[in-house]
Amino acid sequence: MVRVISNRALNPTVYRMEIESPRIAERAEAGQFVILRADERSERIPLTVAECHRERGTFDVIYQVVGASTMSLAEKKEGDCLSDAVGPLGNPTDLAGMRNVIVVGGGVGCAIALPVACALSEKGARVTSVIGFRSRDLIILQEDFERCSARLFLVTDDGSAGEKGNVCLPLSSLLESGEKFDAVITIGPLVMMKFVAQTTKPYGIKTIASMNPIMLDGTGMCGCCRVTVGGVMKFACVDGPDFDAHLIDFDEAILRSRTYTAFEAEARERHCNLFRKEAKS
Repeated sequence: MVRVISNRALNPTVYRMEIESPRIAERAEAGQFVILRADERSERIPLTVAECHRERGTFDVIYQVVGASTMSLAEKKEGDCLSDAVGPLGNPTDLAGMRNVIVVGGGVGCAIALPVACALSEKGARVTSVIGFRSRDLIILQEDFERCSARLFLVTDDGSAGEKGNVCLPLSSLLESGEKFDAVITIGPLVMMKFVAQTTKPYGIKTIASMNPIMLDGTGMCGCCRVTVGGVMKFACVDGPDFDAHLIDFDEAILRSRTYTAFEAEARERHCNLFRKEAKS
């Protein structure tokens, strides 16, 4: 079991949890993830390591409450324990040779984009960050991105903060400016990453997408996290999670991500009903 140090809301649906695990805190690098279980009966939840506090043996994850399992995480209080935390898993983001990079994050995907942006900045790279959200009240980590970015572009779907529109608007402007970039790294909803890849492809710029498909064991044995990249089947947990965005079959990935939508809705409703009964008793 691992101890929860803190668990606080960043917006109405997104939480940041600090977890005690000296082994993971010491070894995790930008782009890697862990698999958590809230209790012994919970499903395994893959979450990217948002930040490591090596001196105190803890690490942070940022997660969105979307189903029964993440609802269980959100209910954890300081001093509570999770059943287990396995990691670090996956490959760190390859930052070699990157001196001028655009990092594009969407929604809760910004939690995965931030450690990459910070790692690039620490290595002396010039980081331009583009972050997008549906509305002002869903914005997370803006100040964190400001600290590690030479430039930050904020967009919202409804125009309630930053520029109105999606992340491809400032991205297109940056690419059209003629400035030379070593890479674009994009992390967020599959549809967003698909259009980021389409935007960068005409410029021939290296584009990396971090994939977060359905996952079970995190070791490549179950095959749940398979992704088609350049016509070849890859496993996100061991071959990724980063892949060449211009080679990913995003349409297939989007279709597979919807496989358990009905089951997840049913599980969420069961959890809500159980929580209501416990609250009344």
